[in-house]
Formats: sequence, C-alpha cells, structure tokens
Amino acid sequence: MKNIKKWLLTVVALVVGVIGLSGCGFPGLAGTSNDTIRIASQNTTEQQIMAYMLQDMIQHDSKLKTTIINNLGSGTVSFNALKNHQADISAIRYVGTDLTTILGRNADRNPKRAEKVVTRYFNRKYHMTYFPSYGFSDTYAFMVTQKKAKQLHLKTISDLKKHASKMDVGIDQIWLNRKGDGYDGFKQTYGFQFGKVDPMQIGLVYDAVAANKMDAVLGYSTDGRIGSYHLKLLKDNKHYFPPYNASAVVTNQALKRHPELKPIIAKLDGKINLKTMQKLNYQVDNNLVEPEVVAKQFLEKHHYFEGSGD
Repeated sequence: MKNIKKWLLTVVALVVGVIGLSGCGFPGLAGTSNDTIRIASQNTTEQQIMAYMLQDMIQHDSKLKTTIINNLGSGTVSFNALKNHQADISAIRYVGTDLTTILGRNADRNPKRAEKVVTRYFNRKYHMTYFPSYGFSDTYAFMVTQKKAKQLHLKTISDLKKHASKMDVGIDQIWLNRKGDGYDGFKQTYGFQFGKVDPMQIGLVYDAVAANKMDAVLGYSTDGRIGSYHLKLLKDNKHYFPPYNASAVVTNQALKRHPELKPIIAKLDGKINLKTMQKLNYQVDNNLVEPEVVAKQFLEKHHYFEGSGD
C-alpha cells in the first residue's frame, strides 16, 4: 500500500510540474503558431519597454500576433533563446557586449568597426540580423551626486584621480573581473585606482551614492534613477568604455517567414536617443508606470512613427 501511495504521489507531482511549466510562458512549453512572433526581453527596465514597443509596432502595422518572453536573466540567455529557435526577436542587444561575450573578441572602442564585425558575424554564423541602433547606447558610466561634483570639481573620470585613493566606490559585480573593459583595464587606461571598491548589485548603486554611502558609483548611462537622484555623469574623456549601441536582433528565419517585420522594426532606427531612454526608464523606475504603458504612450505620441516619422 505504501508503494502504491508513493507511486501515486510521484505521478501527481509530475503532472503538477508539467502544468506549472506549461503555464510559465517560455517558448517551447506553450504552443505558438507560425503567425506568433516571440520577443525575448531581459529583466531590465529598458529591455521591457523596448519589448512592448516592438510588440505594439508589430500588432499595429501587421496582422501578426506577438508574445513576450520576459525577465530573462542575461544577454546570453536571450541569445540562446534565439539560437535555439525559442524566440524570434531579442528586444535589445548591445554591440559591445556581443562582441566580447558572444563572439569572444577583444573590446573595440571604434563604434563603426565594432558594429560591422558584430553584424557580419551574427548574420554569417548565427543567421541573425542585427538592426541599426535605436539611437542610444547603454554604457557603463561613473557618477556622483551634484553636491560632490561641485565640491571636488568633477566633470570627467580623469578628475577623480586626485581624490581616488580616498574614495569608496560602488561598482557592478560583473565589472570587477570583466575582461577588456573591466577594472584592470580601467586602471591601466586612467592611471589610478580607487581606495576601496565595493561590488554590488547594479540596482543598489544609485541608492548608495544618493544616500552618501559611496563617494561614486559605476552604473548604466540610460538608467532612470540617474534622473530620480539628479546624479552627475562623469565624461569618459579617455573613451575607455566601448560602444554599447542598442539594437533589435531578429532571426533570419523569422524575417524570411514574415518579411513585413523588417520595415516595421526599421521604423525605430535612430528614434530613441540617450536622454529619451533615460526619461522612459525614469517613468517606470521613479513614477512606477508599467513598461507596457510607457511604451504605448510613447508610440501614440509619435503616431507609431508613421507619416513624417518624427
């Protein structure tokens, strides 16, 4: 009797597990038809905004259905979703990141050259099309409070040098040991190091510097919290950080099956600059507006970029 009960419990657990997986929305677990475009999005605010923007554009300009695979943990996860035919579009990919992490190349600080290499290899090796940039680059950026900037006369990263040995700086956990554009390369390029560096989750760095728990932090240039806390971005005057131009990437299979996708996605080329992306992120991170709403309001304001396209 115990063995029978154990067997029944095992069967029930398996059935429940399958039901739970089929309801999670990840591609391959739930049925999707050939006219459903699957958009992969990472778990950052701007990724989610752009995913909904693509969804709205596609549904507005075509008869295709869409679904968003949301909150993917990293660029590698979203890349593998495309590679394994579990997604059709990656909402945002960054040239500099794909050059080093996917292609395994050294960081290249020449934007046009880096873009050319990544675009060519993604098409040849992975059968994916890299679209032109949306118009913004989400790169690493050192930042301080406005008060600190005035006190120490900080405008550029080089201005930190005379104070660096006494500074406690919060940095992205990944950046500390990152090859090509990480801390080691930074020290060589700028010729100084900080008194103390504290690796932390990227979402915490803005709170830390705003609360004066850190003298400076390394964050992302498009983050809406820069506006929330009125932080001062320091200019990368030695051009250390490579270009991280943001673009949509679509599998060639999806473009071949649905040629109407290309002109729709192309409408967003160059339409969103750095300040615009900061403002969109700010609405979500500071004003707590849902990414889906922010995306829709932006497109409606610009009439889905029809007509004059402005």
